[in-house]
Amino acid sequence: MSLPTFPQINPPLTREGSLNEIISSIAAEELSLSHILNAEGEKLQYVLGTLPGLGEAAAFEEIMDVNRSVQHTLSDVMEQQVLLTAKLSAAMKAPVLPGPAGPAGPAGAEGPAEGVTGPAGPAGPTGAEGPAGVTGPTGPTGPQGPQGAAGDPGNPGAPGETGPTGPTGPTGPDGAAGPAGAAGPAGATGASGAAGPTGPTGATGPGLTAAFAANTQGSTVAVALGGTPIALPNAQVLPPDITANAGNTVFTVAQAGIYQISYHVNITLALLMGTRLVINGANNAASTIAPVVSATNFENQITVNLPANSTISLQMYPATLAGAAALVGGGAGASLTIIRLNGSNSANSSEHDVEGGWDFEEE
Repeated sequence: MSLPTFPQINPPLTREGSLNEIISSIAAEELSLSHILNAEGEKLQYVLGTLPGLGEAAAFEEIMDVNRSVQHTLSDVMEQQVLLTAKLSAAMKAPVLPGPAGPAGPAGAEGPAEGVTGPAGPAGPTGAEGPAGVTGPTGPTGPQGPQGAAGDPGNPGAPGETGPTGPTGPTGPDGAAGPAGAAGPAGATGASGAAGPTGPTGATGPGLTAAFAANTQGSTVAVALGGTPIALPNAQVLPPDITANAGNTVFTVAQAGIYQISYHVNITLALLMGTRLVINGANNAASTIAPVVSATNFENQITVNLPANSTISLQMYPATLAGAAALVGGGAGASLTIIRLNGSNSANSSEHDVEGGWDFEEE
């Protein structure tokens, strides 16, 4: 089997030319991806009836099939975009070999005839020190005279006599104990009193209700300019009074009351996106995480007073341009928790953020 041969390129490519060809191919791939995205957008516009040519309105299932097809395509485009970004980064960082050396410059001017005087040489070693003179002998020391005898101590005086101790006086006798008094007879037991009335029954404690739903599929969310609700079809724990729509994007609470609502969103790539809760069709400001910096994790918690049959959705929205966000798969890519803290007996209760503590009422 012979070795492969490659055609001769004339003139031969330089390293810089090769890098330019690679960058041009990346640009061509980016152009092709933009055509694919445009085609997917026109596909959605066609089935939604915003482009002419559709004979009759598309059925809901057909729209959902096209939507899933577009989601798969967007996911593939996002993966290809990551590869192209890495390829472009490598090409831009690749060094370009320097060109051939230029011609030698003209010779410099001739220096002065007399050179600079060199530094002084090191000092010679110090001569050896001469011997010290001889010290004469020390004269003899005279003897110390004898110590004089100590004088006799004087006689101590005789101690005086101790006076006699006086006698202790006699202890007086104890007084006689008085006789114990006789115990009186036990009194008769009194009759039992009548039983008091039964107290009123205490108030019934608050009826707590909790619901949970998540997205663990790693779905790709096509984020529109006005915001896109996130589907939460997995790990659902829904009580009878909290239900989800067919797309698992809208959750309805049947009972009025004070609710604590929290959410988490985790995406695979940091994007300039925001998240919020949409309650009864209106964006909730207290739950909003605005798209100020690119992020991969979003979480928030609010407490609101909701009327009966209120609707709740978890939504992503872009900063300026529509885009796509891939949720983390195999875990909590997105989740929503709804907890009813108490019931509400007010017919005129309105939605608002609860600023103080919880006022638990009897149901």
